[in-house]
Amino acid sequence: MVDINVVVANNIMDQMKNHNVKQIELANTIGVTKQIMSKMLNGSRLISIAELHKIADYFHVKTDDLMKPSADPSDTNVMRAFMGKVGSEAAREALRTADELADMIIFHANVRENAGIMSETWEM
Repeated sequence: MVDINVVVANNIMDQMKNHNVKQIELANTIGVTKQIMSKMLNGSRLISIAELHKIADYFHVKTDDLMKPSADPSDTNVMRAFMGKVGSEAAREALRTADELADMIIFHANVRENAGIMSETWEM
């Protein structure tokens, strides 16, 4: 399932990259601090609809365009938010590994949870 907050953050970061805009510039434009902008882009703070409209106006795009999932589903991965912040390929590889480990942990947690349910006596 795709998290819309991650989709929006990724789309905003794509616009920032395409227009060579820094976080501080966008933060000042929409009236938030750099720290709040950072939290919005890493998914730890929701982006309000008013902020989303300001961002869309700034980049001259429709609000809907900022909410469209990428054609490449792997492109909406939450780890992507951190990839641009690391300086080396080794660090990017470490983030990819951490993401894969997180997926495996979630998978095994789900298996363990379902195993408990499946081992219960079924009533007819």
